[in-house]
Amino acid sequence: MNKNPFKKLMWSMALPGFGQYLNGKYFKGTVLLILEFLIHVQANFNEAIILSFRGDISLAIQQTDYPWLMFYPCVYFFAMWDAFKDAGGGKDRYSFLPFMFGAYFVTVGVIYSSTLTILGVVWGPVWLPMLFVLPGVVIGLVIRFSCKWIL
Repeated sequence: MNKNPFKKLMWSMALPGFGQYLNGKYFKGTVLLILEFLIHVQANFNEAIILSFRGDISLAIQQTDYPWLMFYPCVYFFAMWDAFKDAGGGKDRYSFLPFMFGAYFVTVGVIYSSTLTILGVVWGPVWLPMLFVLPGVVIGLVIRFSCKWIL
């Protein structure tokens, strides 16, 4: 079986659970796929995505079930980290940090997505969490490499 960690990471990014299937972890992949679909349906996330792409952020905010959407970042980033780890990536003990901080920052983005304005714009439940991915991953990488260097 191909153990390319980057490939598994990319497949999990496309749809949580696919990286696990490629790693031969069928039960875990099925659980993650079920969680993915359950959260999407319960949070009405697909409708929020469509409305956000159309530019109707206020309606996207109204349509979103935020208590359900709060689960999504953790499931999404766990699936990516797990597929990456199982494929042999991130062999050091701090490799989870970029994924963890990414999930944390995206969750904060979800929390404030209906109220926080950046450049005078409310970004909504799709765009603001996406904007928070990069700082979360970068901070996680900085802490990861600092821990490896210090400890």
